[in-house]
Amino acid sequence: MNNATGRTSHQDRVWSVAEHLDDVLSKIAPLDPIELQLLDAQGCVLVEDITVAVALPPFDNSSMDGYAVRAADVAGATEAAPVALTVIGDVAAGSGEPPEVGPGQAARIMTGAPVPPGAEAVVPVEWTDGGAGGGPAATMRAHSAAPQDAGGEVRIHRPAAAGAHIRRRGSDVTEGEPALAAGTVLGPSQIGLLAALGHGTVRVRPRPRVVVMSTGSELVQPGEALGPGQIHDSNSFQLAAAARAAGAIAYRVGAVADDAETLRATLEDQLIRADILVTSGGVSVGAYDVVKETLAGLSAAEPDGSPLAGGGVEFRKLAMQPGKPQGFGLIGPDRTPLLALPGNPVSSYVSFEVFVRPAIRALMGLADVHRPTVTARCTEAIASSPQGKRQFLRGSYDAEAGTVAPVGGAGSHLIKAMAHANALIIVPEDTTEVAAGGSVEVVPLGQPAG
Repeated sequence: MNNATGRTSHQDRVWSVAEHLDDVLSKIAPLDPIELQLLDAQGCVLVEDITVAVALPPFDNSSMDGYAVRAADVAGATEAAPVALTVIGDVAAGSGEPPEVGPGQAARIMTGAPVPPGAEAVVPVEWTDGGAGGGPAATMRAHSAAPQDAGGEVRIHRPAAAGAHIRRRGSDVTEGEPALAAGTVLGPSQIGLLAALGHGTVRVRPRPRVVVMSTGSELVQPGEALGPGQIHDSNSFQLAAAARAAGAIAYRVGAVADDAETLRATLEDQLIRADILVTSGGVSVGAYDVVKETLAGLSAAEPDGSPLAGGGVEFRKLAMQPGKPQGFGLIGPDRTPLLALPGNPVSSYVSFEVFVRPAIRALMGLADVHRPTVTARCTEAIASSPQGKRQFLRGSYDAEAGTVAPVGGAGSHLIKAMAHANALIIVPEDTTEVAAGGSVEVVPLGQPAG
């Protein structure tokens, strides 16, 4: 077989969805870890185990606003026969050394303040007269308005057992205890825990930077008037939003005209801020498929110093619907992954879910890069699905009922149907129809169905 024949044969090969995805993921390594400030690390993957260095809480503290007392002093307290104790001062959160509570004494204490030495329990202010000399108090008077309440006498109307309303040191976590494991995605609660443990920074894999661009001379920015034969660019917005939802930092580039030199210059400009590049359109067999024209010739033999030199981009036919034409390769000096998706809006979005989203999650260093799938009962028949192709249909999934219904038709231009779907229905390559009530594999997308 001569080289020309060999190239033709390779181009004519039809790849399965699994083969293409495996090839993409095999060439993507997680991003190198970096140290980030806590809020900058939100959404990132932790790369080291975090062990508790300081117990939480770090000292015994009050869980109520009230009075720190000795349990024996209030054991017999009732509303009819309250116990009177001498108030020796205030203990506020963050205050200095607290006073020692002796027999017959109480210290007024605020929530979160350290329990003073000698005290064994906290009596809530509602169980006292608040130092005002009347019946049960609803609240403490502000210190600025009634400074005398930090002294004088308080009447206790109910007993409190030893340990009552006290949060013990280490009752949340103790020194040496594991706090967070490597591989954890840092959300608000994890960020809060790290802050509570005293971490100002944390070592993580950064969120991938995804550069998204649409191609096509017919594309017009939303908000601008359409001329003859023009449409608004929806793909770059849809794909940038999807990249953000996947955990990436997304940069959207304005639509690029069908001109190879313009596209090449744009790619060269964007490489500096990209961990992964995503294009839509221009990957089929038309005379104006600019992405294919521009990138198909790239290879490792690109002249040294060329901004796009890398491992080359290969364009493939996949056994899937929608999304048959796909391109993938590594370009630039850092061998940045580039995924070239078809231009029809549904094809583009489905391709993102199947190939780009897992690639983004792999860059993040996540152990499982795939969305979970479920089995559901299809409430409507799927009359036909192409033999030998994996079909992805839009669906309305009801998790509670365990059912799914197709939304819209199979057309790859039906963007409204995609907007009203919350799942993808997968019809395998060897299945050509699904009867109403039949079981299908479903990928919930986590977005509401309209």
